[in-house]
Amino acid sequence: MQNPFFDFGPGNYQKRENPLERNVRKKQDVLRPIMEGYSRLLEKEIRDLAWLVEHQHVVRAYRDAVASIRGLQYDPDTIEAFCEELDRSDSFPYRIPGPAGLYLSALVNQCKTDHIILRLMNCQRTFHFLGYGLAEGKTLILQGNGGDFSGAGLHGGRLVVKGSTGNWCGAGMMKGEIWVDKHAGQNTGEWMQAGEIRIDGFIGSMGKHLFGGRIYQQGKLIS
Repeated sequence: MQNPFFDFGPGNYQKRENPLERNVRKKQDVLRPIMEGYSRLLEKEIRDLAWLVEHQHVVRAYRDAVASIRGLQYDPDTIEAFCEELDRSDSFPYRIPGPAGLYLSALVNQCKTDHIILRLMNCQRTFHFLGYGLAEGKTLILQGNGGDFSGAGLHGGRLVVKGSTGNWCGAGMMKGEIWVDKHAGQNTGEWMQAGEIRIDGFIGSMGKHLFGGRIYQQGKLIS
C-alpha cells in the first residue's frame, strides 16, 4: 500500500512563502538604495559640522540628493516608508533637518507619480523644505504640519498642507500654488517671485522682500 503521506516527507515538502513576507522583503529591497543614498548625502553634508540655510548650500544639497536617487525605481508608498525611517531616532547617525527635507523633496520631484500624499500626522520629527522646487504638474499633499521653508522655490507645482507650516513658507517660489489650511509662521513669501499662497488661518508675518505673486489670509488678498 502506498504511503498517503509520502508527498509530505522531508525531501518532498517545500514551505510556501508567505505573500506578506514577500511584499515586506520587496519593499525593503526598494527602500535600501534610497536609504543608502541619503546616508551618503548626510556624510557629505556633515563635513561642514554645522548645516546652514544659505542659498548656494541648499541648491548644492538638493542637487546632490537628486544625483543620489537618479535611476531608482520607487513609488509614493516608498517615500512614506522613508519618512517613517527618518522619524526613527536610530535609523541614521545624524538628524539634520535641512538635508532630510531636501532629500524627500527630491524623491517627490523625481517620482513618476504626479499626485503624492505624505501622511505626517504621527511623525515626531518636523521636516523642513518639503515641496522644495515642486515642478509644474506635480501635487504634493502633506497631511500634518510642514516645517520651515515649506514650498520654497516652488516651480509651478501645487503644495497642500493640511496643517500649519513654519517660517519662510513659499520663500523664493517662482510660480504655482501653496494652500495651508491652518497657520503659517514668520517671513511668509520672502523673495517670492510669482504664484499664490493661501493661508486659511493666521500668518505670523509677511516677508520683507516680495517681488510678485499674491498672498491670501483667510480668503482676503493681503499682498
